[in-house]
Amino acid sequence: MITLSNATLMRGSKVLFADAGFTIHHGQKLGVVGRNGCGKSSLFACLQGTLGLDKGDLGSPDDLCIASMAQETGGSSRTAVDHVIDGDARFRTLQHQLQQAEQAGNAHDVARLHDALDRIDGYTVTHRAEKLLSGLGFTPEQFELPVHRFSGGWRVRLNLAAALMSPSDLLLLDEPTNHLDLEATLWLEQWLIAYQGTLLIISHDRAFLDRVIGFVISFENGRLQLYRGNFTEFEKQRAARMALEKSFYEKQLRRRSEIEDFVRRFRAKASKAKQAQSRIKELERMEDIELAHVDSPFRFRFREPDRIPEHQLTLRDLAIGFTATPLLQGINLAIQDSSRIGLLGVNGCGKSTLLKVLAGELSPLAGDITQARHLQIGYFAQHQVDVLDARSTPLEMFLRLDAAASEQSARDYLGGFDFRKDHIDSRIETFSGGEKVRLALAMIAWQRPSLLLLDEPTNHLDLEMRQALTVALQEFQGAVIIVSHDRHLLNSTVNDFYLIRDGVLDVYAGDLVDYERLVQTESVRGQQDRNQKDNTSATEPSRDRRAQRQQAAARRQELAPLKKEINRLEREMEKTGTELAALDETLLDTELYEEANRRQLKQLLQEQGELRSRLVDLEEKWLELSEAYQDQ
Repeated sequence: MITLSNATLMRGSKVLFADAGFTIHHGQKLGVVGRNGCGKSSLFACLQGTLGLDKGDLGSPDDLCIASMAQETGGSSRTAVDHVIDGDARFRTLQHQLQQAEQAGNAHDVARLHDALDRIDGYTVTHRAEKLLSGLGFTPEQFELPVHRFSGGWRVRLNLAAALMSPSDLLLLDEPTNHLDLEATLWLEQWLIAYQGTLLIISHDRAFLDRVIGFVISFENGRLQLYRGNFTEFEKQRAARMALEKSFYEKQLRRRSEIEDFVRRFRAKASKAKQAQSRIKELERMEDIELAHVDSPFRFRFREPDRIPEHQLTLRDLAIGFTATPLLQGINLAIQDSSRIGLLGVNGCGKSTLLKVLAGELSPLAGDITQARHLQIGYFAQHQVDVLDARSTPLEMFLRLDAAASEQSARDYLGGFDFRKDHIDSRIETFSGGEKVRLALAMIAWQRPSLLLLDEPTNHLDLEMRQALTVALQEFQGAVIIVSHDRHLLNSTVNDFYLIRDGVLDVYAGDLVDYERLVQTESVRGQQDRNQKDNTSATEPSRDRRAQRQQAAARRQELAPLKKEINRLEREMEKTGTELAALDETLLDTELYEEANRRQLKQLLQEQGELRSRLVDLEEKWLELSEAYQDQ
């Protein structure tokens, strides 16, 4: 049991919460919600003992075992599977002790440590780690790759797997679904539902929270409120409480107005002076009832397109990919003025590649794309966030985008995305991931697109911004194609689903519930097939090894172009990574930030952004081709 009593926590002069208290029982699963910066991660730090309360008490069992998800991982030569196994510190400790005992020839300790490993199921640790990696979308070929070969999003998945690998009574997860696709999110849901310990999770994915949690801790105006139920039930309860608070608040305002009016009228009259003083004391004693803020700080909308072509894009016999071996082929699709499409499919199947082709960032391998004359595309992808000019401010970037816009109109518009006061004039290099996403979306929305191509637009966005984006997309008059693991966003904005499977894009007749069942069924079937294959290979000898070798040789020759391109990308990734590391080292020179070197600094920062964007693109291509190679 974990208890928080009369607790106050501050960040500088800001009160994150005051006089807070709650009790968490073993096995409960709680979502921690609130606006960005309200103190959710600080609460996690308190539970882990890395941050102390300013007032009050936090109680927990002395032997409480806590696991948490690291937010960052640097480049490492450790393999992916070893990185995940490292999450089980207890196993690594016993493994190290066993190695020492074997080197010392201490038979008694060797036997004792083997027994200890058996008690913690240590002999299946590799299998368990690989199972976690598979569930989170890694292929067997990636298990042995070093961590530094993975992009930032895939390293987040490795950190999540390491946290799940760690034995725990209390599991703390901060935004675990960021950088997960829908299939990995569904797998994680099932894992967490089966988890036997206590779970606290920070997430902005409504559907995910609804499936996993049974309680909510909500940060509300410097208070912590505990609600029973999933996220949808929490919203209903909070709305009812706010309505009641509003009633009390309005009643208090009326009483305050009556008192102030009485004091103004009768303070100077001797006959009423005593009553006036009594009213003043009542006014001083009156406790302010803080009206819960229900209005979002965001006023997000897409500007109305100048024109919306009836036939925006037409795809005929399109083939896409990065080599002569296409990821997708035979694509025939007509995108109309009112098309609202959600793309489904496992990671690496080609969803993001298709959006890149439609946006004109990647040429098709074959086929035709016919664009309407007045087509205006708004394209959002994660790599666009990485190439924002870090030394510029939101206002500067906006005025650079539209030189005809006035500064005041720019300030008013960006205010709707919660860039206000000093924040609008702050350098982008100081922004969080969510703030950069908001800025990128604001710039897209300003350009009056008639077709929106959105690749995981909700990553790093909090619940209020996700809701604002959902409403804006519902009101948007043009066409939309979305890749997202946010099921609430898809259900609220998409009319038709298309499934990419086995290199083919086709209409999916079902809804997201049907697709979830399909994913779960295929996951179970795939595990059964792997188990059967393992058993067969272990018990049955090969009947025709010569034929198998011939088939394998023919297959290798067929896949040679794909393998060659993968090797080329690996060399390019290594080269680009080396250049980026050298540039990062150069930017550590403090003299560059002097006024005289401003032009040189701007050029270097631009080169840094371009290299980072190129590295992200190379990694994405490499992952897609590696998965395609594995699937052949």
